[in-house]
This record gives sequence, structure tokens and C-alpha cells, in this order.
Amino acid sequence: MDETQPLLQDTNLVYVEREDDPSSKDIVDFDPNGDAENPMEWPLAYKWFISGLLAFMAFTVTFTCVSVVPVASRIVKDLNHGQSSKSASVLLVTIWELGEAAGPLLIAPLSEIFGRYPVMNAANALFIVATILAAISQSTALFIAARTLTGLAVASNVLNPAIVGDIFAKEQRGSAMSMIQLAPLIGGAVGPAISGAIAETMGWRRTIWMSVILAVICEVAFLTSFRETYKVPILRRKAARLRRETGNTSLRTVFDADDGSQSEKFWDAIVRPFTVLAGSSVLQILSVFGSVVFTYFYIMSTTLPDILETTYGLSPAEAGSAFMTYSVGSVISVIICNLTLDRIYIKLRDSNKGVGQPEYRLPLVIIGGFTLPIIVAWYGWAAQLQHPISTLLLSVAMVGSTMTFGFLPFYAYVVDAFGLYAASAMTAVIVIRCLAGTFLPLAAGSLTNKFGYGLGFSILGGASLLLAPIPIFVLRYGAKWRQGSKYTRDE
Repeated sequence: MDETQPLLQDTNLVYVEREDDPSSKDIVDFDPNGDAENPMEWPLAYKWFISGLLAFMAFTVTFTCVSVVPVASRIVKDLNHGQSSKSASVLLVTIWELGEAAGPLLIAPLSEIFGRYPVMNAANALFIVATILAAISQSTALFIAARTLTGLAVASNVLNPAIVGDIFAKEQRGSAMSMIQLAPLIGGAVGPAISGAIAETMGWRRTIWMSVILAVICEVAFLTSFRETYKVPILRRKAARLRRETGNTSLRTVFDADDGSQSEKFWDAIVRPFTVLAGSSVLQILSVFGSVVFTYFYIMSTTLPDILETTYGLSPAEAGSAFMTYSVGSVISVIICNLTLDRIYIKLRDSNKGVGQPEYRLPLVIIGGFTLPIIVAWYGWAAQLQHPISTLLLSVAMVGSTMTFGFLPFYAYVVDAFGLYAASAMTAVIVIRCLAGTFLPLAAGSLTNKFGYGLGFSILGGASLLLAPIPIFVLRYGAKWRQGSKYTRDE
């Protein structure tokens, strides 16, 4: 599918006939009087069921990802014959992001050619195989390779927002996105707590086998209950059925005007995220901002266990449980986003004579952008000065809260601003985010080793503060800047 094709019209017609284009009578579209095949017209209960299924997979992915955080050093020692390595422990956690950076380059274009259903199921199957490989690994190198492959198979990050865009109207997407984002926060809290406790009793491999079981349950649910949501393959199947029923071989969808081969389309789809990124200055600057914001999750994840175990004397199980404070802060922000994101959008839309703009998703991002650097510095100094553990954990909760404000509404902005290009745009965002999440924590480790936690995190916070004005400029000028890109130009 060529993503440069025109978008489907908002008036969903079965046959669209224009006087200046007689051939348009053969274009197959959705019935404006109601069409059970149109994902936008599916029953609301089923749409929320799909959102719940996506949330379940997001929980499983995050559980699998972060469950190794409090026991990373133990895994390295176990697989390395008793020898520890701080860099290997950090890489064991963050290498997942390198896989996630590569995976969407295949997942997004494949979903735009074949649809969401087959790609999601294939990715889930690979996720299960890779997780099993991690569970049976006998060396650090093999474990890291398995973690990379597991990250590669994560389809939820790029497809979840796109699927929400497939089935929900713009004014309803914020609530659905917030609910889906709530699930990984729960996984981020439960994963470290369970893995820390199990590692002390039954070993770290049992935690990974739990991830395998969760992933299998998810895949069974997707195979049996999920339906195709992407309108391109749905309409193509509809056109094929009508050709058989009517004998009219000229029937086609608006997406079938391109004549390229399947391999050409696939290659075009692979490079399209970079094309979309290169063609949108707004996406470029917001991707940098969002990537730095998200990276603090991995920076905190790779520093907090050492702080809690060496400075405060906690066991791995207790250190793992401490991650719940991060999730509590994040959950509070998700609830706030769920209650306010669509309301803010509607209020700003109404004040603009009823004309909505994707930029109306950004007010909460601005709040997160300016508060996160301050909280990050607080987290560093609380560890440096050995403040009471309650103070440190409060700062961890605030990191989770301000981070969520900084990136969750940004995803809703991408879906709104890029429309049919949302999957490719989200892929570009994820690639940049994952590269930052893989390597910036290593740099953060060097900073804290040289300057200590207090000054080291203050430097990081100061660098983030320089990026904080970006969403303000996009809110103010983004609607005008978007007209310079064919991917975000208002029709």
C-alpha cells in the first residue's frame, strides 16, 4: 500500500462517482448509511474490548521487559560464572530498546501491506519464541541476543496507537490511549516486584517463564477474538468480494491506483518512516523531545536498584517492590490524562470555531517538559545526600508522573496529526526513542560515576530543560509548520 495515496473521504461511500472522473464509479468504499465492515462503526463495547486486549499485551510486554531490572546483576553473575559487570548489567536491560528500534521498521510497513491482524499475530509468536530463548540461555551473550530479538518482536508500541486510530474518532482516542498506557505501568510495577521476590527463592528463570505463559495467553486471545482494523485490507477484501458477486472486474479501492510490485511496495514501506520523519520538521523536534523524556525510565531503572541495595541496604525483592512507586506516579498521570486529554482537545477546538487541531493534545506535554528536569535533579540529590528512603521513593513517583505527562499525549498528537501516516510516523518516533533508551543510560552512568548522583542528574535535568520549550513552540506554531509537509498538511 502506498501511503502517499489520498486519504479516504470522511463521507464513507460505497461507490463514489464524480462527473469529472467517470472511472470513480468503480471505487469501493464504506456505506454511509451504515457498514458493519467499517471499524469506526463497530459496537463501542467491542472497541473497548479491543482496547483491553491491546492493554493486556502492553502489560505483558512491559512485564517481560522490566522484570529483569532488579536482578540484572544476578543474571550476569549467574551466566558469567560468578563474574559481575556493570556495563553488561545495564546493557542487559537497555538492549531491549535496540531491538524495538529495528522491529517497527518491519512491523509498521508489513501492517500497512497485509493489515494489523496477521502482523500482530506473527509478532506475538516471535515474541514467545524469543522469550523462551531467554529463559533457557546459558551465556550472557545469548541472553542479550534473546532480549534483542524479544524487543524486535514487540508490535504493540507501533500498532496500538494505529489500531486506536483505526477504530475511534479523534475526540475518543485520548481515553482509549490513556487506558492502554495504564497497563504497561502496572506491568512496570508488578514485574520488578515479582522478579525480585522469585529470584531470591526460585531463581530468575521462573520469572521469564511467567512472561512466556502471559504471552501465550495473549496470543490465543488475539487469534480468536481480534479482527482486522485497518481499512485498506478491509476495503480490498470488500472490493474482491464485489468483483466476484457482480462480475465487474473494474471495481477497486482508492488505494489500488499504484502499480508497483509487492517487493517495491514493501521497500517503500520500510523507508517510509524515514521519509515521513525527513519530511516533517515538527515530528523531528518532537521526537527528540519525547525520546529524551522517555529515556529517564531506563536511566532510573538502571540506577535505582544499585542505590537501594548499596546505599539503603535493601534486598533485591525490596528493591523490586520499590518500583511500584514509579508506577503509582505514572498511574496518577494516566488517570489525569484520561479525564482531561479529550476535554482539553474539545475545549480548544470549540474556542477555535469548532476546528480541531492535533496541537490541542500538547498542553499536558508542556507541563511534563518543564517539571521533569526539576524532579530528575531532586531524585539525584536525594540519593547523593542519602535522604530518607520515603523522600527518594517520592521523587521516583514524581519521575513517573512527569514522564507520563511528557510522552503519553505526544503519542495522541502523532495519531491525530499524521492520520493514515500514523503507523510510519509512530515508527520513526519509536526508532529514535529506542536508540536513545539504549545508549543514553550508559552515558548517564558515566556522569554519575564522575560527578555523583546529585550533580550528575542535575546536568541531565539541565540538558532536558533546554528541550522543554519545544512543545510550546509546536502548540503555538505547529499548525502552520505542518502545512510544509505533505504528511501533515490539512486537507
